[in-house]
Amino acid sequence: MPDSERRRLQAPDPASQRTGLTPAQHAAIATLEQLGWSLQFVRRPMFRDPVPVLFQKGGERWIAVEGDGRLDENPDFAIRE
Repeated sequence: MPDSERRRLQAPDPASQRTGLTPAQHAAIATLEQLGWSLQFVRRPMFRDPVPVLFQKGGERWIAVEGDGRLDENPDFAIRE
């Protein structure tokens, strides 16, 4: 089994993170960023829309943005720490 870490340790380019997101997701992210949230990563499940995940300033709360721009405070996936 290889010992290399597959997850990236440095932050990805913000422009490349937003590639492939729907206009509704872009609008929702822009609004949330004005309220102090920050885009941390984008999940890209196979055969489904990408799911951006944003964290609140302190990092204690996180939220996912659905393809139609709806906010999901209780998505069906867990985040590893």
